[in-house]
Amino acid sequence: MTIIPAIDILDGMCVRLTKGDYSTGKVYFEDPLAVALRFNEYGITRIHVVDLNGADSDHIVNREILKRICRETTMTVDFGGGIKSERDIDSALECGASMVTVGSLAAASPETVHEWIGRYGADKIILGADSRNGKIAIKGWRENSGLDIFDFISDYRSHGISRVICTDINRDGTLEGPAIDLYKEILLRFPGLKLTASGGVSSIDDLKKLTEAGLDSAIVGKAYYEGRITIEELKAINDNR
Repeated sequence: MTIIPAIDILDGMCVRLTKGDYSTGKVYFEDPLAVALRFNEYGITRIHVVDLNGADSDHIVNREILKRICRETTMTVDFGGGIKSERDIDSALECGASMVTVGSLAAASPETVHEWIGRYGADKIILGADSRNGKIAIKGWRENSGLDIFDFISDYRSHGISRVICTDINRDGTLEGPAIDLYKEILLRFPGLKLTASGGVSSIDDLKKLTEAGLDSAIVGKAYYEGRITIEELKAINDNR
């Protein structure tokens, strides 16, 4: 399993939220690039960059920060937040992102995203399956789409999607442990899916459980920023995968 550190950007700074609530934002670093450079220095090969301003808007907002991270590090960058049009995808890829995560629009306009998969390829598009109580949440997690998470994933699997980032919003930023049972059920229903766990990771033990459950990768955010998992431990897991 690959460990993917997260850099969430709000108003140009590296922050973490709790359960997607913007009012809970805690600033950890004023310069997200400095965080990315440190991950790069320790041999981390992939990071997850989220434009929180973009997620709450209708377009990418923190484009220049994404560009600097991509240009000044050697890591694979997957990017999410504010992907609402082909122009946004092109912009993110031009900045150097290797993949983009599409969540809200995938729920609101599936026909559009189906076309994007055909146009850009499944290797460029990650499905963001962000759920609260089994339903897909949209618009910066502020609204419930009413879509069942399994139906949502099933539709996109039938259109070629191979990578899914699944966030259990009730666990995100809580450090209360990941949604192991949910992830096991997803993998049982969709064999061969490259599933990335997101939300709730609090310790190395959590990462071991996700590995045992068959996850392709896991995103680590607050556990790192709060010092519960060290960068040396992240590197060791990636080196031994």
